[in-house]
Amino acid sequence: MKKGLIVFIGLLLLLLPTGFILSKSRQQDTRILRLAHGLNTQHPVHKTMEYMAELIAEKSKGRLRVEIYPSEQLGNEKECIEALQLGYLSMTKTSSGPMENFIPRIKIFGIPYLFRDGAHFWKVANGAIGKELLNEGLDKGLKGLCYFDAGARSFYAKKPIRSPEDLVGLKIRVMSSKTCMDMVKAMGGSPTPISWGELYTSLDQGVVDAAENNPPSFDTSRHYEVCRYYSLDEHLRLPDMLLISNRVWESLSSEFQAVLNEAIDEAVAYNIKLWAEAEQASVEKVKAAGVEVIYPDKKPFQEAVQSMWKDYEDELGELIRRIQAVE
Repeated sequence: MKKGLIVFIGLLLLLLPTGFILSKSRQQDTRILRLAHGLNTQHPVHKTMEYMAELIAEKSKGRLRVEIYPSEQLGNEKECIEALQLGYLSMTKTSSGPMENFIPRIKIFGIPYLFRDGAHFWKVANGAIGKELLNEGLDKGLKGLCYFDAGARSFYAKKPIRSPEDLVGLKIRVMSSKTCMDMVKAMGGSPTPISWGELYTSLDQGVVDAAENNPPSFDTSRHYEVCRYYSLDEHLRLPDMLLISNRVWESLSSEFQAVLNEAIDEAVAYNIKLWAEAEQASVEKVKAAGVEVIYPDKKPFQEAVQSMWKDYEDELGELIRRIQAVE
């Protein structure tokens, strides 16, 4: 019986080609694009995508719609990216961390302290380098549509983190990302890949001692209930990336492609403003909840990862220098 159900679901997916549903509505074709991601519905990036979906429906007069499946309902980040490649899913939002397993040059975002600040990051992301990287996965069936702000990532733990020495011996949750694992090793910690949906329990039960992420993620995940110290060392600026199956993209009319692009441009501008507000509010919220927010000297953290910059010189050195040259 169970095997028969699996076969039925597989056949159903095959009948939904390239991740979208085609239906008749008022004698016009309606496209419904399924978008899956791992964040909860309170996260500012999820709210950004809701806003984007509203714009798409409005601009297409309801003929193009995006249905959003949050909180890993359709799988974790890696699984959703693979579903795009297989054509079972139209779109996904993923951190750039897991993307480096599919597109090697995306590792550039995992070089710690590469971006001077948020303004520098957006000049790169909105410029030639950012657009170049969005198109890097076309031969793998993955088309990048845009970046969403995911701020700067910092460590949180059950004990204060004031220098890299405080990370020595700690099991630290990281994404499934080689650069993230290399970074934690360079700082003396023990990297432990765990999916986002399992992290609260893993922290609570002591499977890991610490994790790292941006303030809204630390807040909306309620990880501050377990980790009472948040050290704003701001070691990484890993953007979120909005992807579409290239097969789905090419199947859309030029009108619908234009609608998507226009709505996404407006959503990115909305996201930058929303993120800045959410980041500040989240820091204040966790402080009010009793979390000690630490503002450490960043120089020792920067010095600890210099070996990593050298390790990636052959692979990414030229791209690193291009980014550093962006004023």
